[in-house]
Amino acid sequence: MVKIVPKSKSKADFCGVDKYYYIVRPDLTCYMRSTNFNRGEDLEIFSLHPSCRNGDHYLAHEDDLFYIIQSNYYRRVTNMNTDEGAVVYTLHPNCQGGDHYLSAFGYFYIIFQNRGVYRRTKNMNKDEESEEFTLHPENKNGLYYFGVKNYYYLIKPDDKWGIQYTRCTNFNTNENAENFSFHPSIYSFLPGGLAIAKGPSFGEWVCIKTIGNDSQTPIEWKNRVTKKVGYEKEAMHSIEHNWKVSTTVSAETGGLSALVAKAQISVTAEYGGCSTNTEKENWNEATEVEETVTLTLKPKQKIFIYVYQMGFGKDPVLHCRDMRILDTATPPTDNPLPPAVN
Repeated sequence: MVKIVPKSKSKADFCGVDKYYYIVRPDLTCYMRSTNFNRGEDLEIFSLHPSCRNGDHYLAHEDDLFYIIQSNYYRRVTNMNTDEGAVVYTLHPNCQGGDHYLSAFGYFYIIFQNRGVYRRTKNMNKDEESEEFTLHPENKNGLYYFGVKNYYYLIKPDDKWGIQYTRCTNFNTNENAENFSFHPSIYSFLPGGLAIAKGPSFGEWVCIKTIGNDSQTPIEWKNRVTKKVGYEKEAMHSIEHNWKVSTTVSAETGGLSALVAKAQISVTAEYGGCSTNTEKENWNEATEVEETVTLTLKPKQKIFIYVYQMGFGKDPVLHCRDMRILDTATPPTDNPLPPAVN
């Protein structure tokens, strides 16, 4: 079963304030805001300000303050879209190196997953009023953690019920724990979630033309071969159906769905990807192009022309520029594109 990419392998993060919940995707240079993940309500997407794009962790405080943690520092802003009110502080040594960061009940929480503990503090710069607690066994395996004013949340590993998140009021005792599912409209914005919404990504060579010489003498064949190159924008546009995407996101990305597709293709097969970097491919609207091919065919020889396609589930989405001319009906099995750095 395809899984979403965990925090340990992604710079994506979740955070929340009293009214809103956020999914932050620095790799897409934007974030999603919602009033309810379970019902998929009020899904809006905004650009991350350039100064807010390099965080290792993101958390939000109840009074609408956002914290972007990078290495041993954090940047506090009142708006991740405008970088308004930005100030930078050093993380106290006791607050450094956490696997997850969140805020709830007026405190900041740093989760050290390998140790099975979390640290609660009033101030991450001064480490005021700090205590450490043991994580309840049910709360040790979260893929992501976040908080709002009066609740903690953790994203559960995928199971037979799909992508779940748990809400509770105490990580130490798992008090008042309730499970919820993400609305399908949100799937594609989750790191690795496009494979759950559309099916795992694939890359394959497809034969677009066969040329044969049925005679007893060699022949020269010269003709134009038409192939498709580019991105099937309409095939992917449906993932944005319930999203209200800000004009700045559309302008900066040239189309959010293409960025989501690139990110999905780049992850490993475990998370529904192909570990492939497609940055140098043509992500403009797919068009047909012609290429002149000249061949000498031996008597009774057949030639096969292949192109490379990538897609999700069974549907091709990206028609790559690569073309191979072979004398076998067995398509190549290699990936002509460079590997992604994960």
